[in-house]
Amino acid sequence: MARGLRLLSRAVVSLRPPLAQGLTRGFAASATEPLHVCVVGSGPAGFYTADRMLKGHEGAQVDIIDRLPTPFGLVRSGVAPDHPETKIVVNQFSRVAANGRCSFFGNVTLGRDVSLSELREIYHAVVLAYGAESDRSLGIPGEDLKGIHSAREFVWWYNGHPDMCDLSPDLKNTQSAVVLGQGNVALDVARILLRCKTELATTDIADYALDALCGSTIRKVYLVGRRGPVQAVCTAKELREILGLKNVRVCIKEADLATSPADEEEMSSRIQRRVYELLSKAASANRDNNCNDQKELHFVFFRRPTRFIPSENGSTVGAVELEKTALKVDEVTGKQVAVGTGEFDDLKCGLVLKSIGYKSLPVQGLPFDKIRGVVPNLRGRVMSSESETAAVETGLYVVGWLKRGPTGIVATNLHCAEETVASILEDDTKGVLRAPSDSKKHGRTGLVEILEQKNVHFVPFSGWEKIDSKEKMAGQLRNKPREKITTWDGLQEAANE
Repeated sequence: MARGLRLLSRAVVSLRPPLAQGLTRGFAASATEPLHVCVVGSGPAGFYTADRMLKGHEGAQVDIIDRLPTPFGLVRSGVAPDHPETKIVVNQFSRVAANGRCSFFGNVTLGRDVSLSELREIYHAVVLAYGAESDRSLGIPGEDLKGIHSAREFVWWYNGHPDMCDLSPDLKNTQSAVVLGQGNVALDVARILLRCKTELATTDIADYALDALCGSTIRKVYLVGRRGPVQAVCTAKELREILGLKNVRVCIKEADLATSPADEEEMSSRIQRRVYELLSKAASANRDNNCNDQKELHFVFFRRPTRFIPSENGSTVGAVELEKTALKVDEVTGKQVAVGTGEFDDLKCGLVLKSIGYKSLPVQGLPFDKIRGVVPNLRGRVMSSESETAAVETGLYVVGWLKRGPTGIVATNLHCAEETVASILEDDTKGVLRAPSDSKKHGRTGLVEILEQKNVHFVPFSGWEKIDSKEKMAGQLRNKPREKITTWDGLQEAANE
């Protein structure tokens, strides 16, 4: 235990800064015990929660745990390598981690290294922010064929996530790739497949991914959506970027751009109208552009996959069977939904990326709505179930995708975190979290003791800083922001140097 406490000595200095405007002393301000808060997950939701907690309560001591040795979650492993401006937020998160009342425990897995019940025993408040690390399934025949991956797996692969460094998608034996979905993640993976590789070479893309993309034979990428261009769920910013790729011809069928009165009503939203206008403009601009040297990006609307067809070898995907759809107004929601028409066609391909949604996973002792893929909650307070008579799980909170589902952008997590932190502060003010009759919580000291008893070698933020420094130094040699370390062993070795 002594070793662990020495690693965290920097984090326990100066626990009582001057009271800032807007801070709360909490119910037990006169007591010497801090408000011990554990945040599980170090992505944007986790760090925004820690930041707001530290700013909102002068007596809070916040510990962030993550199963990876590296912090920042999807900012590191989800944001596309050609979007460096989105990653600037890590500077803010690093300042949070440098706060004397905050500590980072990397390489600690909830449910394996420490249980939820153990965390609740030693912390006044536990905030679950571990996001969504699995994928929804289509549930159609052939989904287990080789050459079919989730977009999450592909994104983690090119971003150097240690879980996916051995994915090795086959980019050399096909000219066509199908991306199922038309959201921002779908546009990300399509853009990475089509973008000029000399442009990717100066990003922080994983070196093995850059090598594979440089040898790729893929010339056509099909973005397939169940509904029409009016219902496309991407943002105008992402769409504008992919439509502007060099040496890429955009193909959109003129008939798919026709709109109905219901479509026009949907386009009362400025965002939806802007997306539709961008697609219409791209269709017109590329109508007579038939340069043979260009790659092709096809927007395929009004189609849904019904089965994956194997190639001649029987084990890899050779085509996707698509059913033509039509839009019908749902009587309950009033929204247009896609329904099958019974007309089918096949789209040949050797690679399929399913961008149909991320999925959160439950841990033992956590109420979980398997249908919605979220934890039942009321303004971030975890509820025992979805029923109207459900009780609040005292001291247990949720934030981010686990709270609201896998939607929104990085900044969406800020408002989400503010709501959850407001609930924590309210509960502490009311004496819910630190009742006089409660036994003393040990917080950080208790966590270190549990981890050392189980021989868990956690990575403190100083360990991440060693990884960060090593990656940046290697990147300088190749004119890149960093050369990511992409294996578990490599990351742990760098953290311990």
